[in-house]
Amino acid sequence: MTAHEETSEDLNQVEPPRSHLSTSGLRARGWTPGMMRQLLGEPDLLRSNPHFDAVPQTRLYRIERVEAVERSEEFRAAAALAARRSAAARAAALRRRREVLARIAAEPIEVPRLAPDRLAALAVEHRNRMDEERASRRSGHVVEPATVSGAEPGALARWKVDYLSHRLTRYDEILDELYGRTGRAAAEELLRHRIYAAISEAYPPLARECERQLRERQCGPPPG
Repeated sequence: MTAHEETSEDLNQVEPPRSHLSTSGLRARGWTPGMMRQLLGEPDLLRSNPHFDAVPQTRLYRIERVEAVERSEEFRAAAALAARRSAAARAAALRRRREVLARIAAEPIEVPRLAPDRLAALAVEHRNRMDEERASRRSGHVVEPATVSGAEPGALARWKVDYLSHRLTRYDEILDELYGRTGRAAAEELLRHRIYAAISEAYPPLARECERQLRERQCGPPPG
């Protein structure tokens, strides 16, 4: 038999029809966990995972029984109720997202105004503290204390922006009002833009470093 003939035969083979549906299969058909418990009750079959003994058994339901329930008035009513609840939950999440974004847009960002020498000293102190924390978390990391007088201008600017951003982390509490992940990425991006803009306004010499950090957060560090 040629390879072409084997391929054609393989394509013509028909998989045997499934006799059972798993809970994920039911969810794909519009079932919720509550509907499964209420309308189907106990599964018709429990199947163990052949690769992982600790994984809970798969709950399987006969397709004939599932289809019979899906034709019932009780199922249609439950499905309609689940759809309304899902739509209401999405609307509530969207409304909450809009409220948080509006609050972030309106919240005044108060950047501490410090004398240049004081800001430099606090920035280096913060950088050294973060370096010590990294050493406590990572074996092999060697602490290298920095000083204001020994810091390169670019590094010192980076540490200043890092320190000021750290001082403004209290605004992250606003993000905690976003339950789950709905809208959190957009809220974090808006808050980040506002914080860097506020630092740039308070300390114009740091504007370029703020732009660099913002670009790096959005696009990742430059290659090489």
